[in-house]
Formats: sequence, C-alpha cells, structure tokens
Amino acid sequence: MTDLDLATSRRDITDALLTALERRHEVLDAIVDADTRNEAVDAVAKLLDKSTLGAEAILGMSFYQLTKDERRKNQAELDDLNNALTFTLAERPASSGDSLELRPFDATADADLFATRTEELKVAGDGSGTPAGEISDEIAKATERVHNEDAVWLVGIDGGEKVGFVFGELTGGEVDVRIWIHPDHRKKGYGTACLRKSRSEMAAYFPGAHMVVRAPSA
Repeated sequence: MTDLDLATSRRDITDALLTALERRHEVLDAIVDADTRNEAVDAVAKLLDKSTLGAEAILGMSFYQLTKDERRKNQAELDDLNNALTFTLAERPASSGDSLELRPFDATADADLFATRTEELKVAGDGSGTPAGEISDEIAKATERVHNEDAVWLVGIDGGEKVGFVFGELTGGEVDVRIWIHPDHRKKGYGTACLRKSRSEMAAYFPGAHMVVRAPSA
C-alpha cells in the first residue's frame, strides 16, 4: 500500500468519524436497530453515505473520542490530510473496497489471468522469485499447495470483471501476502482494496498466522 493510499484511507476514516459525531443520535439509532454487526456497518455506511471502511471505524470508536478535545484533533487531522492529498477517495473509489469481491482461484477459469501476470513478471507464482515454469505446471503446483492448506490464491472481482490476484503462501508460521493487479486496472486503488479485503480471508484460511505483505506487484 502506497503512502497516498494510506493517507486516503486515513482521511476516509477521519471524515467518517467526524460525520458520525455530528449525527451521533441517528448513528446510535441505526446501530441499536441492527441485528448483527455487519448489518450495523451497512446501516451506518448507508446513513452517512460513507465507505464500509469508515463505517467499520465508527463502530470501533471508544467513548473518549466523543470529547471535544478529541473532536478538535480529528478535525485538525482531516484538514491536514485534505491539504496533503492530491486526490480524494472519490477519485479512486476502488480503494474503499466496497465493490470488490475476492473468490478462490479457479484453475480453469482464471488460467488466462495468471498467464497475463506470469508473462509480465516472469517469476513463479509461489513467491520464491524463481523463473516461471509452464503455466499448467505452475497452476498444478498451486492447486496442490492450496489442497495441502499451505497456500491460498484469490481473484479480485469488481462488477464481474477480474482485476487481479492476492497470493497467500504459508511459510514458517507466517503468511506471505502478495498482490498483483492487471495493468488495465492499476492506479484505481484496487491494490489497497485487495489488501484490505484479504486480511479477513487470510485470517480464516490461516488462523493465528502473522501476515507479511510483500511487494504489491510480486
């Protein structure tokens, strides 16, 4: 994730928190009326017209953040971020991850996407950095690692279109996470979105393992 992506995400969270404080009574009603946490996140996001990332931050607020002093700090941070950023989340909507879905790699349906990735990078898909072999061999090895619960490959989907990969390889109790975005979909925030979405996926596949994020295009 680039510094600009981090700043954009932080701006989105800070803006959502300030808006929630201004409309705190409505937000509280929306949360109380929700049956589950996911429903509460969706309700708050819709109520305030904010991203899921911002709504998640609102539900995670501590009571001390309601004080005037903390609200002033949040406003000051938002002003600084607005001045520093050359673009906003609205200009890179994919960064929020709201429209992105991750699904498991399909050896047949996604072979073309993996071929495009391999042709560009010229390295194996396991993160070793070794030269790439035949596509069919690479996919067969990946399928075996996934079957053995040593790896998980995910495909990013937005609007029915495949935008890239998230690779997770279990090594020595850590999960090496790598992201590759198709050239046609770069500079839109998909790398940030894929990384954010993959955290819960990796935690589910590899409970207790520490995530280590490698080079975004590896």
